Amino acid sequence: MRGRHNIRIAETRTRAGTLLEPGAAFMHLEADALRATGSDMPSGDETRPALREEHVDVVVIGAGQNGLSVGYHLARKGVKFVILEGRERVGDIWRSRWDSLRLFTPARFDGLIGMPFPAARYSFPTKDEMADYLEAYARRFALPVRTGVKVDEVTRSGKLYIVTAGQTRYIARHVVAAASSYQKPKVPDFAASLDPSIRQLSSSAYKNPVQLNPGSVLLVGASNSGAEIAMDLARTHQVWLSGRHPGHIPVAYNGSFAMRAVLPFVFRIVFHRLLTVDMPMGRKAKPGHLSHGLPLIRVKPQDLDGAGVRRVARVAGARNGKPLLDDGQLLDVSNIIWCTGFRAGLDWIKLPIFDDSGRVKQYRGAIEGEPGLYVCGLHFQHSPSSTMIHGAARDAGYVADKIGERMRAAAG
Repeated sequence: MRGRHNIRIAETRTRAGTLLEPGAAFMHLEADALRATGSDMPSGDETRPALREEHVDVVVIGAGQNGLSVGYHLARKGVKFVILEGRERVGDIWRSRWDSLRLFTPARFDGLIGMPFPAARYSFPTKDEMADYLEAYARRFALPVRTGVKVDEVTRSGKLYIVTAGQTRYIARHVVAAASSYQKPKVPDFAASLDPSIRQLSSSAYKNPVQLNPGSVLLVGASNSGAEIAMDLARTHQVWLSGRHPGHIPVAYNGSFAMRAVLPFVFRIVFHRLLTVDMPMGRKAKPGHLSHGLPLIRVKPQDLDGAGVRRVARVAGARNGKPLLDDGQLLDVSNIIWCTGFRAGLDWIKLPIFDDSGRVKQYRGAIEGEPGLYVCGLHFQHSPSSTMIHGAARDAGYVADKIGERMRAAAG
């Protein structure tokens, strides 16, 4: 699947009526009451055009691996739904990553439910191959994706959620935010105190070495993205890698029997079944995973050493415009790439969904205190596999089942 696909994504425009007509009818009664309040237009603003309304049972926001997986399960249940994607094509979130990116996991573990990834089982797909695969997946299952539709906000009126996207207001009883499509990089506050001559990028903004100044590069964050970018840059720059070593899976990716035996055990048993939030060992592992990410999968410490990447202490702050390490050393660098993780980026949900630490209050995707509002793709949402492609199906299936239960209850 190395060629670029010319794919037309199917679009379904849904309105009243589902397999659960009583619930849908009730939704329209509530929507009529909502319109009676005059909330189409803010008071005093006579020039703003009225919003077009569309009624659906479920709005899924984001057409990455999580949103498409939710769509697959909803379609099998006969639910009427729409998937809103802010980018112009399905898969563009992958196309925008750095040029040399290959998935950290072999193709065997990179397919979504119902459609294996079309590549050699232990090859590593490129980011563009993954993007094209997602586009083909949406087409194969005729998922109702609408691209170029950026959601401005999600609010609630009574039992209905209101998803505003441009001049359209979607009214639904259920909303699923596919968080992986809306991540925002986490960059420490002291980054603003660094010398402005230092070129600073987040891992999501990095494309290739040409973007950088001549001279050395400090990568902050030593998880999979940091290690992969370090290898990419080591050919052209002196690279320093800062951050706690997250560990690594000690098996060579050479097609050996050991690799074929170890990887399924790690990905499908340890990451998927043992380290869950329902298990004591999973709850114990979760804080470390949220702080440091998954262990290194494709790149190994010896690969970094062989490429000349130098490990340094954790970056603690800034002094005199330079990065200050935990051991007191000041680094004189020309570039910094922040591989320090992402936050959910769900600020457009105008509801109290976050706890005091800024994390979403949820259990397996169901948001506490907001019946009918869900999220998919959070780090360690249920287990480490929640942010891995092969783990999307389980979390999406759980959310779809909960939606089905609520719809049956509403139907009486």
